[in-house]
Amino acid sequence: MALLLSLAVGLLTACGLWLMLRPRSFDVILGLTLLSYAVNLFIFSMGRLKVDAAPIVDKLRPATLSTHADPLPQALVLTAIVISLAMTALLLAIALRSRAHTGTDHVDGEEPRA
Repeated sequence: MALLLSLAVGLLTACGLWLMLRPRSFDVILGLTLLSYAVNLFIFSMGRLKVDAAPIVDKLRPATLSTHADPLPQALVLTAIVISLAMTALLLAIALRSRAHTGTDHVDGEEPRA
């Protein structure tokens, strides 16, 4: 499970960085979104991946981190999801406004010559 998650983080990071190096603004926004997904998975994996761990303390199990899920990474990821959603919406609005103003969606404002 940890190997699969680390491969997913690496793949999302690589695709995000590749898209951020593209000349179009939509590709840059999509790359930032993929990079934020990779960071969310990385933060979530730092909370020790467990199967059948209770998320809420109950009276059936002792209240230790060995029997329960760590709530801090879950809270951090939830906050990061909200922030990345707001960031994506803002960047899309800026990209649409820039395209309306300049007539192109290239990051540098000029179309490359073929």
